Amino acid sequence: MSAGPLAGRGIAITRPREHAPALAGRIRAAGGEPLLFPTIEILPPENPDEVYRLIERLDEFHMAVFVSPTAALRANEMVSARRRWPEGLRAAAVGEGTAAALREGGFRDVLSPREGSDSEALAALAELQDLRGRAIVIFRGQGGRDWLRGALEERGARVEYAECYRRARPAADAGWLLARWQTGGVEAVSITSGEGLTNFIAMLGPTGSGYLRATPVFVPHPRIERAARDIGIGQVVVTGRGDERTVAEMAAFFARV
Repeated sequence: MSAGPLAGRGIAITRPREHAPALAGRIRAAGGEPLLFPTIEILPPENPDEVYRLIERLDEFHMAVFVSPTAALRANEMVSARRRWPEGLRAAAVGEGTAAALREGGFRDVLSPREGSDSEALAALAELQDLRGRAIVIFRGQGGRDWLRGALEERGARVEYAECYRRARPAADAGWLLARWQTGGVEAVSITSGEGLTNFIAMLGPTGSGYLRATPVFVPHPRIERAARDIGIGQVVVTGRGDERTVAEMAAFFARV
């Protein structure tokens, strides 16, 4: 049996497949067995030409805000296909994971909150209080919360969206995961968004949903915790953002049980 604080424990990871390897690696290093079951699939936007038209106008903007690592990755891919990022464009990220993705993509000076990893934490920064005469583009997926745009516009900014990807529920068979669960082989679940949670419930069906409600669930944000508790999940641990913190909280939890 593997050594480590998660030794022998099967842990389901529901994040999109392209974002799962880092967390899976940390779980494996801690002795656990990562079980990849993506509940969100990342697809190209429905109207890429609309995004490309905005990309051609990037010189009009003072700041680009990225709401997720996926937004950072997809935006960089779409911009690189047409042009260079403007030299004077300031990049801002909602959290450290997104900031790290931007730095990997070539941005050096990334504005991001030291504490917290959401739109509210970003909007609280001093640099975003007086935005009169400023133009801001928000790179995000189709749909999602509009809170940040409203907050920036109230401070005087002109804000536009660049919806550079869309999310969908994968057409995956959960049979293998249910079989593992039935024999006690799924001891924890990592869920990173409310949409992923909703999709997971639908993909699991009634039997699997019952298993989920009886399993410890680890989430990065209190908003997802509330959604999990609303559907009857009894044990929900808020880890904060970052794979290191997620695995540390899992290890601490299982050290107590």
